Amino acid sequence: MKPVITEKSIQATAQNCYTFQVDKRAKKSQIKKAVEEKFKVNVVRIRTMNVGKKKKGKKAIVELKDGQKIEGFGGEK
Repeated sequence: MKPVITEKSIQATAQNCYTFQVDKRAKKSQIKKAVEEKFKVNVVRIRTMNVGKKKKGKKAIVELKDGQKIEGFGGEK
């Protein structure tokens, strides 16, 4: 799991949404557990999508509980 740093994903952090590149076999429950354990936050919702024409990867957009954020993500200081 690694963060996706694009202009759009950085703007989404204002709405408590963070984007990660994950293993294409990962399930939402596994992604939620990994994010909560690694960053010590509460995940409210996860949206996933396959990336590439031949499903080479998977992207997860993770929404956090209000008032929480992941420090050091992208352009934050």
